[in-house]
Amino acid sequence: MSQKPPVTQAIRMLRAHHVAWTDHLYAYEEKGGTRVSARELGVDEHAVIKTLIMHDEQKRPLVVLMHGDCEVSTKNLARQLAVKSIEPCPPAIADKHSGYQVGGTSPFGTRQAMPVYMEASIAELPRIYLNGGKRGYLIGIDPADVVRVLQPTLVNVAVVG
Repeated sequence: MSQKPPVTQAIRMLRAHHVAWTDHLYAYEEKGGTRVSARELGVDEHAVIKTLIMHDEQKRPLVVLMHGDCEVSTKNLARQLAVKSIEPCPPAIADKHSGYQVGGTSPFGTRQAMPVYMEASIAELPRIYLNGGKRGYLIGIDPADVVRVLQPTLVNVAVVG
């Protein structure tokens, strides 16, 4: 693909925080998820990180960063956050909170500031691939930069898919 990488809110935020990243454009497939992006980029799906917009029983939104090949244990997350329940937001609600389209949600530059929770083992990877704010566009980044910029709460809520 020879198109230029988009300049999204995520990219503006990374520039503002002087973060180095690499651009990775790929052919987006509806419902393909991290399996497709990992295949298209030729990287391990474990290093492709999903940005999930969820909310608690009070409908307070939050961001969860999870390995592409894992699921989030919402029960464990709710327990760690001392709330009754956590569930994924419906796509239209997730889009409203993040300012991005589901399938293109970046944890950077969200429309609404939300607490970020990151699976702890993500921080141990040498490089991760996150959504850059548009479907079919991932950015390669050092997880230390994600921690520095987003200051996520590290959690252990992964369930191997």
